[in-house]
Amino acid sequence: MATLQAASFCSSSSSSSSRKIKATLNASKIQSSDHLSFPRVIFDELNRRNGLQTFQPTSTHTEMNPNIGSANIRNGEAISSSKAMQELYTIMGIVADRTEMHKNIGAQRDNWNRLLLNSVNGMTLTGATMAGLASVSGAGAPILALKLSASVLFLAATGILLVMNKIQPSQLAEEQRNASRLFKQLHEEIKITLALQNFTANDVKDVTEKVLALDKAYPLPLLGAMLDKFPANVEPAVWWPHHLKSQPESGRRVERNGWNENLEKEMRGVLGVLKRKDGAEYVKLSKVVLKVNKVLAVCGPLFTGLAAVGSLCVGLPFCGSWAAVFGAMATVVNSMEHGGQVGMVFEMYRDSAGFFSLMEESIASNLMEREADKRENGELFELKTALLLGRSLSELRDLANCRSTTSSNLSSTSRDEEEFASKLF
Repeated sequence: MATLQAASFCSSSSSSSSRKIKATLNASKIQSSDHLSFPRVIFDELNRRNGLQTFQPTSTHTEMNPNIGSANIRNGEAISSSKAMQELYTIMGIVADRTEMHKNIGAQRDNWNRLLLNSVNGMTLTGATMAGLASVSGAGAPILALKLSASVLFLAATGILLVMNKIQPSQLAEEQRNASRLFKQLHEEIKITLALQNFTANDVKDVTEKVLALDKAYPLPLLGAMLDKFPANVEPAVWWPHHLKSQPESGRRVERNGWNENLEKEMRGVLGVLKRKDGAEYVKLSKVVLKVNKVLAVCGPLFTGLAAVGSLCVGLPFCGSWAAVFGAMATVVNSMEHGGQVGMVFEMYRDSAGFFSLMEESIASNLMEREADKRENGELFELKTALLLGRSLSELRDLANCRSTTSSNLSSTSRDEEEFASKLF
């Protein structure tokens, strides 16, 4: 009997040991398998159930099996890349929706401009006609009706003009057109990033910041968040996140990633030209157009208001023709302001100045980056800069030579970079 119990005990111990050895072998297979097939969480859970510690590759283990360390790295990169891809697809859908939304709102506000202008001019011309008829007719009830009707039309036109001049529908439409174009451009950038399959969490962060910057630059709501149509200081439009960092100049030469001393000198020359010529000219034009728009915005409601008062004074000495004259003048002013879309022209110049500011910041940020590998590729950056400015490479170099012929010009462009950094920080 004791012999049977001992045999049973040995058999049981042997079976238990066999199961443990088998479990250990299975765990070893899991540890040495390709981590791309099993997420790290599954490895940890299976190891815990088997009573084993989670394997952490060391230099010794890596020397015995170098595939283990690289598999762990590939697994982490795969999970991170998959998450970034999902986030980029989500953002791309949001950007596509924003594009369509801004496009529809732009068309709506362009219709506002046409319909409101036609309505105001119709009311103003009708009121002027009524006031003219009242001034050449005799006294009586019909004259009083004409005078009151003209006054009501002029007052209504004045109220509508005050609203129109405040919101500037043509400028609102131009803002939405620009926003639609920029969101569409961002959508294409995301598609290219996904197609290249070379994206990280930094790409997701960068795209998110661009979306938020565009939302801030071109808000959708009309009330509360609308851009100031008559700003005290005219500044270029800004629709991109600032990434320019203030860094000290490096004494060593950059001779890699497509950059060299001649290219840096060329880009410094282009930076000086953009800042002192192109960008400054568009800001100057924006200021001129803004002044014209302010004058027209004041004169329109003023003339219709005087016409409303003049229509009530029809029949009095020296007041008979006031309403007709001021009504005609108001029609001309309104047609110039809203028919000529002066607000849209102001926004167009402001956005053009913003484009050159973006170019300046892009060039300055690359020049101030001390490590060449962190810059954009020099040759591609030169080509992109030339095409964005509407020039060939040879024309771009000729443009740069206008500012880089003397050392004093080079020092001035270095001060330009410092000015950019001081504005942003």
